[in-house]
Amino acid sequence: MQAASRESYKAAAEHLETYVRGAEPLAVANAAAGILSVATLLRREPRLRRALSEPARSGADRAGLLGDMLRGKIDAGALDLLATLVSGRWSAPSELLDGAERLGVEALLASADSAGDLGEVEDEMFRFGQVVVGQPALSNALADSVAPIEHRAALVRELLADKAHPITVRLVEAALAGFGGRSFNGALTRLVELAAERRDRQVAYVTVAAPLSDEDERRLGASLSAIYGREVSVKQTVDPHVLGGVSVRVGSDLYDGTILRRLNETRNALAKR
Repeated sequence: MQAASRESYKAAAEHLETYVRGAEPLAVANAAAGILSVATLLRREPRLRRALSEPARSGADRAGLLGDMLRGKIDAGALDLLATLVSGRWSAPSELLDGAERLGVEALLASADSAGDLGEVEDEMFRFGQVVVGQPALSNALADSVAPIEHRAALVRELLADKAHPITVRLVEAALAGFGGRSFNGALTRLVELAAERRDRQVAYVTVAAPLSDEDERRLGASLSAIYGREVSVKQTVDPHVLGGVSVRVGSDLYDGTILRRLNETRNALAKR
């Protein structure tokens, strides 16, 4: 987002945090559903996006337009938060859409956090992403932008029925919609990271040939926490192709101590002789 849009989103996000402090988790989840439904409408209706981000209109005028359209049709808390969002200055209509999506997602995460379930939701999203990556047919089906999103969302709900938190299911549906303009897998990864950020944690993606024991994972997390100065959420991926050792990625930092990397380095060194 450009500077004006960032400031507008910041104001709406601060309003959300105030709202969360005085609301029950279910009320916040209902508000999130309303916000995301409006984000879907904005994605489908470019003229509406332009009208609600038109700089020639005052913020009050844009908020009034939104209220006239949606009052009584979505949750009152959602409408109040969206009024704050659209009354700000937006550098482009697409950035208003991004802001609405992000606000809805943050409301879902806040709801899970208030209920004490955010760690569970974070882990469930990561594990589901691992399942999808490991099954090419499923990955292709969920990432198929030609297929109606309603059909792909129904598949997700069927797969996760009675197996995942309702907030997890809603967040996976947000990933299906291409949260932040990303691919499904990219969106799901970003949502995992946003969940960790709300818990004031950094995500460490760890690739190993065989699963780490609970104690080894704890020690690795403690070591990374000491390096980064905050709690670290360790996400394991088991890949027998690495043969042994550990690869760790935290943000843009990569620590690759796998046997596969050493073999490749040796092979490359021999090839240069």
